[in-house]
Amino acid sequence: MEPTARPRRAALLPVEGGRDVRVHLGAHRRLACEHWLLSTLPEYDRARARQEWTDHRIALLPLGTLVSAVRLPARLVLAVAGCRGVSGEVDRFLAEALEGGPVICDPNGRRFYALVPASMPATWRAAAEEWQSAEVECLGRNSYLGVPRLDVTEPDVRVGSYWSVPMSSAASLCGPLAVARLIAAGWHELTGGDGCEEA
Repeated sequence: MEPTARPRRAALLPVEGGRDVRVHLGAHRRLACEHWLLSTLPEYDRARARQEWTDHRIALLPLGTLVSAVRLPARLVLAVAGCRGVSGEVDRFLAEALEGGPVICDPNGRRFYALVPASMPATWRAAAEEWQSAEVECLGRNSYLGVPRLDVTEPDVRVGSYWSVPMSSAASLCGPLAVARLIAAGWHELTGGDGCEEA
């Protein structure tokens, strides 16, 4: 008697890497991040944002549903990084200080935006009020952020903003405590430490 059910497939064995084996994990990860970021928009508006990324390499996305942002003045970041201006060195410092959490740099506005969980503006409200004296602002609901296309990872005069620390995977954000520590260290440098001149 023949079986009526399909035979189960054996699990695939891992593929050995080699010259002729191409793995596009980075592209898949970037696509997943793009879809996640676009899910902050209503479905009918996602095509517009994709077109903005294609045409201008930056799209305006709403904050406060999946993601919020902490706006950091460049002078505060540069002070704690021990640097004179926005550079790859500052980007590497932020990647380490924020444990790989995504950060957007706006060199023209002299600001950095640490992407954080959407709940941070509410859960860290008291701290956020204190941070205002350091020109730090938690941006949540009713705020928008110009988000560069995910492959814009270096300063680009056409775009302005770039990913200082690229988003490593969908929903991977900066930890609020790491951001708070960065702010405290920067504020200490600006007010009581050696500080750092801006370029």
